[in-house]
Amino acid sequence: MKVSDAMNRDMVVVDEGVSVKEAAKLMRGKVSGCAIVLTQSRPIGMVTERDITYKVAGEGLDPNSVRVREIMSMPLITIDPDADLMEAAKLMERHRIRRLAVARGEILYGIINAADIARHLEGYVDQEIRRILRSVFFPSPARL
Repeated sequence: MKVSDAMNRDMVVVDEGVSVKEAAKLMRGKVSGCAIVLTQSRPIGMVTERDITYKVAGEGLDPNSVRVREIMSMPLITIDPDADLMEAAKLMERHRIRRLAVARGEILYGIINAADIARHLEGYVDQEIRRILRSVFFPSPARL
């Protein structure tokens, strides 16, 4: 199964200069746990609920005066929309992150998170098992 089959296309995108408060309002409005951060229309990082909680609220900072560029995670870790779900899961594990931006070059397609992968994993496993069983019980004539 492809990343594009499981990703969320409705993402929050903010400029690096917006306040954390404004980013949080946009994230809340779309019920999103993160926002992709842009500079000159290019994706460069991600700000998450966790960044806001730990780096702003946890430090007692004013979300009106802190800019997302000050707390965002970067570089932005991305995966191609045509990549396999398992590749996305491995990339998350390798970087110890819960979300990936889905992009090809500088074109953003969406966001995929660990929950999206888990939701689609059952169908993915079923599909792979069926493929294996078909090849075992109904081999192509070339294999005989």
